[in-house]
Amino acid sequence: MIEKAAHELTLFSHGVLIKTYKVALGSNPVGPKLKQGDGRTPEGLYAVDARNFNSSFHRALHISYPNAQDRARALTLGVDPGGDIMIHGIRNGLGWVGPFHRAKDWTKGCIAVTDPEIDEIWSEVPLGTPVEIKP
Repeated sequence: MIEKAAHELTLFSHGVLIKTYKVALGSNPVGPKLKQGDGRTPEGLYAVDARNFNSSFHRALHISYPNAQDRARALTLGVDPGGDIMIHGIRNGLGWVGPFHRAKDWTKGCIAVTDPEIDEIWSEVPLGTPVEIKP
């Protein structure tokens, strides 16, 4: 579960809290993602649907955005909903920044954690894991 207002990602296993991480979000994090390039992190129900082994960031778990509701909203607005939303570490080569990356929301709509944190998340989260992103 990701709670945007709290800037937290919480891992659960069978309803039991495992760990909570502080995160950086899209550069314009308030409100749901409406279109490609708006800098917003989506809100809604998704799943981890792929592992990106060739990411520009240290490990990346792809989130199944856009869902049917996101696509319908974008169609109504006449815009491209975008995609390529990930939970990822820091840009390759900049891992030394560590937790200081959270000083400001900087992604294009993704959820970012430190490199050691994405290593933990990567090992705990199988494909198909539900992801709820709350405002």
